[in-house]
Amino acid sequence: MRNMKSYRILLVILIAIGLAGCTKDFEEINKDPNAITSEQASARYFITVPQYKLYAPDNYPYWRAQLIHADRFAGYFTFGDNYSWWSDELGYTYNIAYTDATWDFYEGYFGQLDNFMKLTAPGGDFENDLMYAVGLIIKGLYYQMYTETFGEIPYSEAGDPDIILPKYDAQLSIYKGIIADLDNAMTTIGSNTKTGDGVQDLGSNDLYCAGDLQKWKRLANTLKLRIALRAYGATGDDFAAAAVTQCFAAPLLSTAADNVLMTKDNVISKWNSDSYAGAWLDFGGYGSGGGWTVSKVMIDNLRDNNDPRLTKFVKPAAGGTFTFTKPASGSEATLWPKRITYLTDVLTDAGADFTKTGNENTDNSVVFTMPANKNFVGQPVRLNGFIKPMIRREFFCTPTDYFVVAKGATTNLYKELVLTTAEAYFLQAEAIVKGISGATGDANALFRDGIRHSMLMWGCPAGDIDTYLTQAIASISTGTTAEKLEKIATQRWMNSYTEGFEGWAIVRKMGYPAELANGVTDADIYGLGSINGVYPERMQYGTGAYSKNGQNLNAAIARQGADQMDTKLWFSKP
Repeated sequence: MRNMKSYRILLVILIAIGLAGCTKDFEEINKDPNAITSEQASARYFITVPQYKLYAPDNYPYWRAQLIHADRFAGYFTFGDNYSWWSDELGYTYNIAYTDATWDFYEGYFGQLDNFMKLTAPGGDFENDLMYAVGLIIKGLYYQMYTETFGEIPYSEAGDPDIILPKYDAQLSIYKGIIADLDNAMTTIGSNTKTGDGVQDLGSNDLYCAGDLQKWKRLANTLKLRIALRAYGATGDDFAAAAVTQCFAAPLLSTAADNVLMTKDNVISKWNSDSYAGAWLDFGGYGSGGGWTVSKVMIDNLRDNNDPRLTKFVKPAAGGTFTFTKPASGSEATLWPKRITYLTDVLTDAGADFTKTGNENTDNSVVFTMPANKNFVGQPVRLNGFIKPMIRREFFCTPTDYFVVAKGATTNLYKELVLTTAEAYFLQAEAIVKGISGATGDANALFRDGIRHSMLMWGCPAGDIDTYLTQAIASISTGTTAEKLEKIATQRWMNSYTEGFEGWAIVRKMGYPAELANGVTDADIYGLGSINGVYPERMQYGTGAYSKNGQNLNAAIARQGADQMDTKLWFSKP
């Protein structure tokens, strides 16, 4: 038996050597293969891949799951301008290939994390209860995103070698299972500060917390609070309030150093780990079909409140002079005046400096002129393909270079948000405003601390933050409960910029920003998609789910509701 385990360890060492070679530049993880001996073999070499694959996967899911779906459902980014290959209806209309890419990403990710878990579990080749605890927390991050994207998914039986076709679990059960795992992890960590000495220390191989177990513990408790508040108030919820009370009694993320941000690799191929640049630059950059703009909802919230994050998130509109000519005949000619008026109203409502020559109701052409690099205008979400020629990208804000710079061109590549200190403060304020027993403290002070930490994280100057905090938008000391929750939700949503899966979940649970949650109705302007303009509540299951485990999937659909994007998930039902 001892010899058999030795053989397994030897195999694991060889795999570790390969993995180390595949992940060079991740905090000097790439090791000289000749330097890894049996005494140095460790599960530390198996944590890096499941960490970066969850938040910065390869090009296929980064583009199709995150950018096409989550980032746009969250209302962060928009397609559908004149350069874009697609209207902004993309994603809202079911597409089998893009949906399958998302499902396959989530379903396929499990094996990478499960490998680390089995290696570190009791009896594993690299048994280490503290590393296993870290794995449980990553598992919680993964399953929270997975279930909030699709609803019921395989959970309790996933990874069981004796079960080929795992059942789909209800979301309530998944949330409770995640919280149980987080509690287990926090208990195991206790007062420990690292997973071991020497090769047993995760150290720099840990891309989230650099091996700091107390930071992992605070992360776990903050994730527990997030999930508890997501579940709170849903039909049948029998655990959330108690979980919130427990969270308030234990440390949460609280300092700037506590932000859990994943540094992205600056060299590795996009086919291993991608960034926004993989879509932006590889398709031609600013004026390409693969480029995108930033949404009206985001820009309005930033610009109208003098938010210093505005210039951290976006560039001003490029501007220019453009002539729009009325079609000769047909429905497009009939609707041309309405669409020109719509564009005029969007620019006017944004307070943009522009001129319009001509009258769309009497003339056959109009000319718009906007000065360069002066205006901050967001593009409305979900515009249809017919209005696309009028939606000049030059009229709207685009992401700053920080988000779309090529790998290797800077050492300041943007970080992926895992869980932030600002969110911990916003979650506490939310729980207090909702009146949950055990949620104690000054909600307004916590809310303001959340704003400050968000702005600091995004690199805003201290003086600009102080000025912002003097405004009514930065206070929940007065107002109705609904007004206070709207402010909290909107700040959480802005703070999660670029982390679309979380931003999308915030809108679904809290209903804000309302401009997103309310959906769209005017088919002359907007693309109503497969769900008649309502806000998407989930993604449909991939075809692989049907072909591999159809019986269990159909049982889940019977419980959850039709496999459509407008079927509300358990956590977001009133």
